[in-house]
Amino acid sequence: MLRSTRTTGRRGALLGASAAVVCVTLTACAGSGNGGYAAVGPPRPSSATTAHPTGSVTLVPLDDPKSPAGSGTSGTETGTTPGPTSSTPAPPSSPPAAKSARSSAHPQSSPPTTAPTTTPAALSWTTPARKPTSHRWCEDVTLTFRNSGGTAVRSGTVTFGTHIIGALGIDWATIKSTEQLPVPIAPGAREDKTWTVCVDAWRVPLGMHIETRDVSVEWV
Repeated sequence: MLRSTRTTGRRGALLGASAAVVCVTLTACAGSGNGGYAAVGPPRPSSATTAHPTGSVTLVPLDDPKSPAGSGTSGTETGTTPGPTSSTPAPPSSPPAAKSARSSAHPQSSPPTTAPTTTPAALSWTTPARKPTSHRWCEDVTLTFRNSGGTAVRSGTVTFGTHIIGALGIDWATIKSTEQLPVPIAPGAREDKTWTVCVDAWRVPLGMHIETRDVSVEWV
């Protein structure tokens, strides 16, 4: 029992000494400025290459240390949040001066001037008024003319139709004669005119007479 106890004490001293050496080594490493870590294993060869991500990997950029905190920007881009803008509506423009309702709806305009219309002469006459003369082959014939138009009668003719009547009332012939109108005949005027109408004497033998019944008039 006693031998066994000494052997254990010797081994414990050796273990204690080894632990002290390890502690000193760690302490020396801690003082070298490596943050209290001891290098384990051989140093990394200088020819080693930087490992790149493989497979489906998404790179997320870190916040730019130069950008102000809380700016919410990533990388080197900076964002600017527009400040609130206030716009004051322009006052409504005053309406244009209202025109007079009469001038806009019913513009003043002078009435159109129209040339007075002039109607042509319109001549009418009465039935011949006959009166016998001292010769059986002549008689006095009176006509009354009236111009109902808007223009005066400047010229014209009247044509008589004189019938030769036998003793038994037979109409043997009609003889025409032409006379001039009593011009001018103004618009609305009335004119009376008497002519002595005659035929050849040999046309009216004894016992016969004449009757001027037909009248035709032309005028301008």
